[in-house]
Amino acid sequence: MDSPERGALLLARLIGALFLLWTIFEIGLYLANCLNPKHRQPVEVLPIGLRSIPAVIGVGILVKARALAEWISNILE
Repeated sequence: MDSPERGALLLARLIGALFLLWTIFEIGLYLANCLNPKHRQPVEVLPIGLRSIPAVIGVGILVKARALAEWISNILE
């Protein structure tokens, strides 16, 4: 694997990991808001499900990272 492919693979993995991190922060902030003693709202499934969509995208990117890296390196050449 040459240098452009390694860079593209690193970029694909970084984007996938950032999607996962974004989901963790979003769900954490939602839970912190719901469980705040001042507001005390019930935790609902639908908002958590909607906030977990980026995690599904991130896992898909991480699974297909090699194919995405090849595609990116071909585009950049």
